[in-house]
Amino acid sequence: MRENDPLMAGLVPEPDRHVRMLLESGRPNAAGLAFRRLIADGANHVDGPWDSSVVLVHRAYLAWRLDRIPLALDLVAEGWTVLDVDRPQGGSDAQAMGMLGDLLQAVGHHDAARELITQSVQVARRCGEPEVLAHCLEREANCWQLRAMEANGTANECFRMALELFDEALSLASPGQVRNRVQAGSARALAALGHVAEAESRAVQALTASEEAEDRYTSAIANWVLAEIRRHQHRLAEARTFASRAVETAEWIRDTRLRMRFSLALTTICRELDDPVGEAAALRSLVGASRTTMRVLQVGLGQALEQRRVAIQAQRQESAAQQDACRDPLTGLLNRRGVEHRTSAADQVAVRWLVVMDIDNFKEINDAAGHTAGDAVLQEVARLLRRECRSDDLVCRWAGDEFVVLLADREPDPGSDGPELAERIRAAVETHDWTPQVGPRPRPPTISVGVAVGPTHFDPLFAAADRALYRAKHAGRNRVEVESNQAPPPAQT
Repeated sequence: MRENDPLMAGLVPEPDRHVRMLLESGRPNAAGLAFRRLIADGANHVDGPWDSSVVLVHRAYLAWRLDRIPLALDLVAEGWTVLDVDRPQGGSDAQAMGMLGDLLQAVGHHDAARELITQSVQVARRCGEPEVLAHCLEREANCWQLRAMEANGTANECFRMALELFDEALSLASPGQVRNRVQAGSARALAALGHVAEAESRAVQALTASEEAEDRYTSAIANWVLAEIRRHQHRLAEARTFASRAVETAEWIRDTRLRMRFSLALTTICRELDDPVGEAAALRSLVGASRTTMRVLQVGLGQALEQRRVAIQAQRQESAAQQDACRDPLTGLLNRRGVEHRTSAADQVAVRWLVVMDIDNFKEINDAAGHTAGDAVLQEVARLLRRECRSDDLVCRWAGDEFVVLLADREPDPGSDGPELAERIRAAVETHDWTPQVGPRPRPPTISVGVAVGPTHFDPLFAAADRALYRAKHAGRNRVEVESNQAPPPAQT
């Protein structure tokens, strides 16, 4: 196939266009080899001044035609991500959106495809590039034509809309691939609307030009249109010949959509001709194309599910990492960061108690029994705290041997249970059997506790409890002190 699409020459690199030309000329094996060379450095690697969204979506189209379905899905997702579909502008964006629409059409998402292709036409109109607009108009016209073939009572209206768009594209397109495709497509609309002579003229012109350019894609469409015209003229033998050529060409260029459409038309023609052998062959082609489509959809669904699984796994890992960052690895309690994360500004104005405690003479335990024993004491204190506190209290290893408990709001008397909990925890530590952790000692572990009450923000509440803890330490340790003279909460603005 000769290079006769100057528009694509300005949008994608020459190696990409070469693969496309090999496909369109019916040489899929050579196209596959060229495509492998093209993506040897990475399918998403785009050098030079090219618009990456256009190149990536174009490569997705090539991968799709070459049955590289997972790669096609990856490329189209990346191309779509690069493209700013909320604020598209310029010919490159219009072309990328149009190609995305084509791919959506290929997998049966017709509504989404029409929306994207229609938007691509609007962008193309604003950019003022006639060739770009002609290409986008051709795609939109094909959407209307496909809708017409699926419709009943509104088919003529859809064909008229398609013809109007085709005719506008013809007025803009220069000689070459786009113009030939517009002529072939418009011939189908003309034939459906009863303008058979004009339809035949355009189809023959498109067929002649496409065969000279070795553009088998356009040739397949033109043969199909001529088959429809001959069928309309009741020249069924000629219709069968043209339809057979269209099916064969669609197989050569590995376009499943065209193959299904043309095989269905050939089946109908053979049935009307009372040709069971031809009808059976056409049905086999139709079934083969349908199986290919089903396999493509299955692969696409499988990849979508796998991507969803990976996304969920990444989300869980991120969540787990965030939780780990908020937990003390030794005791399993919240750490300082975890408490600060939980005590957001919105949570700091309700009445609540804050309890601060540390282990008395903890350095002596480490020095006498060793750091392993010290760690065991910390773990056991954490277990006692969890046992004595409610599940909705925030229990934290603040730093070293210092622990913090922030009590949840309690009814009916939230002002009475902070000191009670503190005393219960102190007594639990004092009466606990510490022999498994530190062995027989004349002075087993005890704790000193400071308590403060809100309402106020966390920092002043903590400072008040810390003052009470200081008093407990200097009053002889192993006791609870309550800070009762707190500064009032800051005024709300």
